[in-house]
Amino acid sequence: MADDTLTPEQQRIAHSCATEAPFSGPWLDEKRAGIYTCVACDAPLFNAAHKYDSGSGWPSFFDAITTDALGQKPDTALASPRIEIHCASCGAHMGHVFNDGPQPTGLRYCVNGTVLNFTPNK
Repeated sequence: MADDTLTPEQQRIAHSCATEAPFSGPWLDEKRAGIYTCVACDAPLFNAAHKYDSGSGWPSFFDAITTDALGQKPDTALASPRIEIHCASCGAHMGHVFNDGPQPTGLRYCVNGTVLNFTPNK
């Protein structure tokens, strides 16, 4: 990860598994078609076609851009265990995945917008 290009907030989230405050990050209301990439390494992570409004306060997606774009690991930091998601290319913390999303996957990738870049389709 190129730490010198990340803001302190991006570093805190990507490296320390922190979370931005709900409804505070970029991209929550973004509606354009395009691709979301990792802010640390620019790896493609999500297609905007898979984004939906979960009402959670964070950008949410029902699928990753490819099956190997994200890594997962158990997160037991809170009383209720969760599954952390991270960029498979560089390991940057992205957020968590839950089993309460819409079909066709039933998944909700709840992502910190601060650690995403967005490139709209041309």
